[in-house]
Amino acid sequence: MDTNPTALLLDLAARAQDLSDRDALQNLLATGHRAWCEGVADVKSGIRREVANLSDAQLAERCSAVDAPWEQGMTRGEALAFATWDAAPAAMAYTELEERAALFGVCLLGEELL
Repeated sequence: MDTNPTALLLDLAARAQDLSDRDALQNLLATGHRAWCEGVADVKSGIRREVANLSDAQLAERCSAVDAPWEQGMTRGEALAFATWDAAPAAMAYTELEERAALFGVCLLGEELL
């Protein structure tokens, strides 16, 4: 299986479209969540490098341009990273995977936690 988070998430979302088996969907969702976390980490790392030399004003301007509020307590690239990731095909594929799983009552939390 591909270890690239984007390719993996796109593949998982496509595979989930034909599934109704709860256990299979749970496995895809768990795998997808790990890939989602890896993808977010990759984006955060790249954004951190991109914004390292920007002034606070320049960073605020970039955040504003993508409607990503840079709020107190956030790291310099956090707002941009999540805005960038949320617009990525991988994140959209994960959302599709979550929605498909939810149709069959599948989520990352076990029933005993609900």
